[in-house]
Amino acid sequence: MNGIKLISTGSAVPKKVVTNDDLAKIVDTNDEWISTRTGIRSRRYCTDGESHTSLCLAAARQALERGGVTPGEIGICLVATVTPDFLSPAAACLLQKELGFPEDTICFDLNAACSGFVYALHTAECLLASTPRKYGLVLGAEILSRVMDFGDRSTCVLFGDGAGAALVEWGANYPSLHAVLGCRGNSEVLYVPGVNTAAPPHVHMDGQSVFRFAVEAVPRCAREVLDRAGLTPEDIDLFVFHQANQRIIDFAVKKLGIDPARCPGNIERTGNTSAASVPLLLDELVGGGAITSGQKALCVGFGGGLTWAGALLASNKRQSRLLERDAAPARKFCPASPDKTHTCGLRSVFVHAHIAAENGFHFISPPAGGEPLRGFFAEAFHKEFL
Repeated sequence: MNGIKLISTGSAVPKKVVTNDDLAKIVDTNDEWISTRTGIRSRRYCTDGESHTSLCLAAARQALERGGVTPGEIGICLVATVTPDFLSPAAACLLQKELGFPEDTICFDLNAACSGFVYALHTAECLLASTPRKYGLVLGAEILSRVMDFGDRSTCVLFGDGAGAALVEWGANYPSLHAVLGCRGNSEVLYVPGVNTAAPPHVHMDGQSVFRFAVEAVPRCAREVLDRAGLTPEDIDLFVFHQANQRIIDFAVKKLGIDPARCPGNIERTGNTSAASVPLLLDELVGGGAITSGQKALCVGFGGGLTWAGALLASNKRQSRLLERDAAPARKFCPASPDKTHTCGLRSVFVHAHIAAENGFHFISPPAGGEPLRGFFAEAFHKEFL
């Protein structure tokens, strides 16, 4: 068996918080109406200086730094999205340029709406098997505030902006995702008009039809993943469901017969961020220590297409060690010799005195006119200790 494991995560959200009360000033709604029907109380919107690309870059850099993996080690970069800055080039290609991935890195965007991130995880699992470099960067990112009709209270109150990233590693002995992907083609229930239509590019949704689809698809998809893996719900540590509507999540939890505490969420603060939803929640759970070494998270996405996707994601031991370092860095400074110089062992340099994730190895001063030694020491540290 071969598959991928989660190495690290990252996320980025816009600075601007938009509450239900804020929306009530521009559309006929109120906090009680929105929160009781959706579970949402606020969401984030991009403003000047923020973009799909900037959020992707921030989330990707965070995942790479936390994982201790250099851009030169990436074999594939996938971005799941329906709201990129450009129809072409792909957002993944922009990441290749800005982050410095090798030119033979497989880079493309994927559109499966709210199921997109889980679709991309399985795509990465398949493609990494044939790439020379076994690390993949998988992102879900959306700027949905820019495709909202703020005269339609049934949709404009639901969505938010954000980006989440997962650094994964392929291994011949790693467990399969046991992914389940599906589609029931429909361009009427949930859609955004494209460039070849006269209609403005706003989200259109038949909420009741989407609800009926979701409450059937989510538990069915989760059970199919479990069946493929030969597991039961009791074998899963956490269920990470697309944050579309709290009522949908509650209904799925009830049908699966699981403890609601094992299906955490963040929809109250993020709204529905489509393809970014699952990776944003993953990063929150990993960062908070809810997902640790060796644990299993069953991820399920569902949405436009209509699509659904489920995957069983395992956490690598390396992930938890890095998280422990980030959570409680030991700041041990090396004593200097009388001439104000000193020599550090590699472990002391990176783990104690200089905390790689915070300082990015920039404390190493190159000779005059020379290049920084970041790449050399990052590679050496990776091989020696990770």
